[in-house]
Amino acid sequence: MADKMALAKAINESLRHALEADPKVLIMGEDVGKLGGVFRVTDGLQKDFGESRVIDTPLAESGIVGTAIGLALRGYRPVVEIQFDGFVFPAYDQIVTQLAKMHARSLGKVKLPVVVRIPYGGGIGAVEHHSESPEALFAHVSGLKIVSPSNSSDAYWMMQQAIQSDDPVIFFEPKRRYWDKAEVATEAIPGPLHKAQVVREGTDLTLAAYGPMVKLCQEVADAAAEEGRNLEVLDLRSVSPLDFDSIQTSVEKTRRLVVVHEAPVFFGSGAEIAARITERCFYHLEAPVLRVGGYHAPYPPARLEEEYLPNLDRVLDAVDRSLAY
Repeated sequence: MADKMALAKAINESLRHALEADPKVLIMGEDVGKLGGVFRVTDGLQKDFGESRVIDTPLAESGIVGTAIGLALRGYRPVVEIQFDGFVFPAYDQIVTQLAKMHARSLGKVKLPVVVRIPYGGGIGAVEHHSESPEALFAHVSGLKIVSPSNSSDAYWMMQQAIQSDDPVIFFEPKRRYWDKAEVATEAIPGPLHKAQVVREGTDLTLAAYGPMVKLCQEVADAAAEEGRNLEVLDLRSVSPLDFDSIQTSVEKTRRLVVVHEAPVFFGSGAEIAARITERCFYHLEAPVLRVGGYHAPYPPARLEEEYLPNLDRVLDAVDRSLAY
């Protein structure tokens, strides 16, 4: 059976399933209980599972993550919400010096199954510190898994896989896609958490993206098809680890690659992909790997964000430049 649901609802249903399946799963965060979260992703969960399982916390991100680490050490599986992307930085120390390091520090004896949920990215007309894309900061840190779904089905299954993981997972939720609906097969068998997926077959060029930019790349592929160009769209799904094998397979077929993400291009995840694929596919590439993303500047006020974010024309321009070689 497949139900059509919004991405936010899919995460809600996934969290509900996890709470039902394992009494050690807890949800914590600012306003996640009575309010149901600012995006209503946790709506109804505290009512159904109680205040000891779905916990409204003080406004203290470092305390939220630090408490989750202590709970994980005692056998729980906390799922913590950082209300907005730009609010995660007070917890950055806890995440990169404790959460990411404890497994190695204990020579493998200690596991920290903590999921840190972060609504991220722009496109909602928000104020400062509400539209950032800090995934590359966390991907640089070993010991963390970084994933981002682009659709409701992946949101449902990837959340459950993240909760079941014995490693800490940073779960970036594309907030501009929260209301996009798609079918979710709740009885299906999911694929591997960190496996990329081809969401559109093509032969002329590969567009690689994750999270909010996958839908844009599909729109770019539709526009390019009107000009007789056949683009492949690859949903990376995971930023760390990255599925380089799937990227390589696609690039060996299309011989061109454009990487798209909202985060700034400078030192972004696309830079690592470009470097690694250039090494792996040097004799297959017919053009340099190109990147499209945000600018190396603070995220702008809402009235300017459409100029900052990658859009159809900017990605099509990269496609044209690649195909011109």
